[in-house]
Amino acid sequence: MTSPTGNQVSNPIVTAELSAFVLRIKPAGPNVGQREAPIIDKDVKPLLAAAGGNLKALVLDLSDVTFMSSMGLGTCIALRNEADAVGAKTALCGLRPELESLFKMMRIHKLYQIQKNKAALEKWLGKL
Repeated sequence: MTSPTGNQVSNPIVTAELSAFVLRIKPAGPNVGQREAPIIDKDVKPLLAAAGGNLKALVLDLSDVTFMSSMGLGTCIALRNEADAVGAKTALCGLRPELESLFKMMRIHKLYQIQKNKAALEKWLGKL
């Protein structure tokens, strides 16, 4: 369900907020698979559209995710590509070791700046 301002999404699958032209997306976890990936994509796209060319950064917080299917990985790539198309930077944070290994094996880690913790993420965002 989207908030009345249109800058937030909050449901059992994903929370997302567009603030100061930074879109923060946090899947609820523990899985991002065949059921969750299309919901995330559908619910987040209106926020990407609302930001348009003013989007500075897209942050994907995976701290609650322990498993990701190929559809979940595809959603990560699609979100990054949409952000890149408008010149926005992209970052991953909260990446658990097992997911980090998967992202490296699939070379998806090269599409995102990997931020090890919230402090590193905020420092990175401050430089944009």
